[in-house]
Amino acid sequence: MDVKPYKGFVVWHLLWNNLGVRPLRSALSILALSLQVFLVLLIVGLTSGALSDWRTRAEGIGADIIVQPPNSSIFFAFSSAVMPETLTDKIASLPGVDEVAPVLIVVDQHNLGVVYGIDYDRFAGLSSGFSFLSGGPFHQPTEAMADDLSAHSRKLKVGDTTTLIGHDFTISGVVLHGKGARFFIPLRTAQDIAGADKRVSMFFVRSKGDTEAVRNELVKLLPTYKIRSMAEFSTLMTSSNLPELKPFIRSFLILGVTISFLVVLLTMHTMVLERTRDIGILKALGSSRLEICGMIVGETLVMVALGVAFGLFCTYSIVAVLHRTSPTLQVEIEGAWILRAILLTIGGAIAGAVYPALRAAQSDPVDALAYE
Repeated sequence: MDVKPYKGFVVWHLLWNNLGVRPLRSALSILALSLQVFLVLLIVGLTSGALSDWRTRAEGIGADIIVQPPNSSIFFAFSSAVMPETLTDKIASLPGVDEVAPVLIVVDQHNLGVVYGIDYDRFAGLSSGFSFLSGGPFHQPTEAMADDLSAHSRKLKVGDTTTLIGHDFTISGVVLHGKGARFFIPLRTAQDIAGADKRVSMFFVRSKGDTEAVRNELVKLLPTYKIRSMAEFSTLMTSSNLPELKPFIRSFLILGVTISFLVVLLTMHTMVLERTRDIGILKALGSSRLEICGMIVGETLVMVALGVAFGLFCTYSIVAVLHRTSPTLQVEIEGAWILRAILLTIGGAIAGAVYPALRAAQSDPVDALAYE
């Protein structure tokens, strides 16, 4: 009698049905594997989305060059107000400079955001100006402009009062997002609140066309300051180019692989112990060590597939909820990171299945059949 078809049936039966023997354990294992996918994609998505949003808003200002104080971060929120406002006229007088706008950045700690203190005419002059969806520019020290995303998030409309950096402001206008900050207040008001009299955090400069020539002139005028072209800034604002973020992302990747490794190791090792007699039957029917290992790895890959599918479902569900509840929070899920998350899950799971698979393959069929 040819036992090969029967043996193959037994292998596939074990492969698809053994996960259901202990449904709670299998469900928890699949949930843990999905957690790895979810953590990796959500953390990287939040990081990439924030950087992409920051870069897009900076580019939308309309400047070619950014002038910051020495030792300042590329994250504008960390630029201290130490630059004299009088530099505005000196920069504007350089040949090739079309417009320059001083900006004071104030961190709104309560709402975890930044507010731009601006000279409205100069800031609007960097581009075609603000696109107002309702209302208009601020005219009073206690007036502020909000972009449409922040207005939607806070349910604000023109004439409403909102609290920014610990002070009440009346919304004078709602503008289309993409001009640097979410809220804009008069420069003088920002200086009074920050205690930065006649000082600013940075200058946005628009050239007449020759960006590099203007940048070289600015370097001569301000040799100790950080002067970047917008193209250079955009290149830097990616997670792969920020050394500060690499250890953070790498830590989550290691955590995810560790989770999948330990979960699969524990689950498959327990399964092997519980199915000692089944494995003995397969070996008695002529199954090779490679076939036994393949069965264990096959069950592992079934759990990985279910875990990945559930992890992707949870990730996109949470992203959809965040887009509705927090429109100012940007999440960017890249296809490359989806592939990486899947490969990391597979790698960690297979590594965890190696020992149980080898243990099963090396079991003696006589001892296995006698096992109770």
